[in-house]
Amino acid sequence: MLRARFTQCAGARSVASSSSAYSASLHTTAALQSFRKRKSRVQEKANLEKRKERERLSQTDRPHIILGHRPNDPAKWQNCDLAKVLVTEEDILAAPLPPIGITQPEMVQMPTFYNYGVGETEKEKLFETLPELTVEGAALVVQAYHQYDAPNVIDVTKKAEIKEAGKTAQLARLVDLRNANARGIAYENRRRCVAEFSEPANPMDTGRPEVQAALLTMRIRNLWGHLGNFKKDISNRRSLRRLVHERARILKYLRRIDRDRYDRVLERLGLEPGSVEGELVV
Repeated sequence: MLRARFTQCAGARSVASSSSAYSASLHTTAALQSFRKRKSRVQEKANLEKRKERERLSQTDRPHIILGHRPNDPAKWQNCDLAKVLVTEEDILAAPLPPIGITQPEMVQMPTFYNYGVGETEKEKLFETLPELTVEGAALVVQAYHQYDAPNVIDVTKKAEIKEAGKTAQLARLVDLRNANARGIAYENRRRCVAEFSEPANPMDTGRPEVQAALLTMRIRNLWGHLGNFKKDISNRRSLRRLVHERARILKYLRRIDRDRYDRVLERLGLEPGSVEGELVV
């Protein structure tokens, strides 16, 4: 009986010791797991910060998807052919205004920028040919009714020249681009883009890829400036996204058919290849 009692006590002690050992191991495992989780969270946070830093550096070095050049290189746009062709509202307001009250033909001053699509041919007809024909017609009328009275003809011619100079000055103020609205300025810029990026043999080739890319770049920049003032304009934001992808599609087509023309037009538009190639996230 005594031996049985000793055996029972020894068994109870072994069970107690094994139970305490299991509890100790369980407690140690939980603490270790908690430490490992905390360490993994710290490591994950550090990895996320490193990833954000790499993305920030890559975005800083990558060309702007919309503007086409790197943020620290605005001179690429300022020195390109498209920027030199386009007319801004600041340029129009900075140009001198043609004077009024003209008394001599030499005092007539032509506007710097013309409205209504007035080109070189129209300027020559309106401001040179038409006044000369009007003065010549007045002289012919005097000759027909006064049998070539020289003093009278000279006097009428001078009066006609002064009158035509005043009319020319009024017409010059009328066709000045400062009288146009936003649509008028956009029309003039489109006309300039088509003339600048077309071939000399076909000066109004609107289907040329270079012309299409230039027109899209102009519209993209106009929308970008608009969205800078009206950030909640969701409709135009979608339009901007569509125009950016359409420009990339046209330039990719041009790169496929002629790589030299593609490189030249990128330089003329002030665009980096990275802004039109690859995945574009607007």
